[in-house]
Amino acid sequence: MFKNFKNIKKLCNTVFGISLLLFVVACEDDHDHDHDDHTDAKGFILEKSDGTVVYKQFKGTTEGTITVTTGAAIELAVHFLDDDGEEIEHDEHEEEEEEGGLKVTGFDSNIAKVEIEEGHGDELEVTGVNEGSTSFKLELMHGDHADFTSASNVPITVIK
Repeated sequence: MFKNFKNIKKLCNTVFGISLLLFVVACEDDHDHDHDDHTDAKGFILEKSDGTVVYKQFKGTTEGTITVTTGAAIELAVHFLDDDGEEIEHDEHEEEEEEGGLKVTGFDSNIAKVEIEEGHGDELEVTGVNEGSTSFKLELMHGDHADFTSASNVPITVIK
């Protein structure tokens, strides 16, 4: 009887060890996407339709501000920049399949509203609500996480 108990204990420890190993390996990387698909942006620009850059953030430095009149809206294209300050080309169709795209947070909607333009994954619409200042954080999402997050919030000034 004592000999059978040792064998059972040994078998239980082996099964437990194998189960633990399988659990750890399975939880190591639950992402089913290729890490090469991540956007390695170092900054971005916000540009009007006429090509005027109203705001730029690159490697921690910022230039410009978004200024909009109360009751008016401004549409801005978002272009992400690589390590050399050149625009990163990416396929919007791939972005939609991976549940990616732009995300804006942190703005005071009593001052201004910032929305992602429907059908245009890389365009924002900023609408002035009341005179004042606010700002927003910009993120480029890749599934459930951000490939890029603005180093500082983008400032908005709403005037009458």
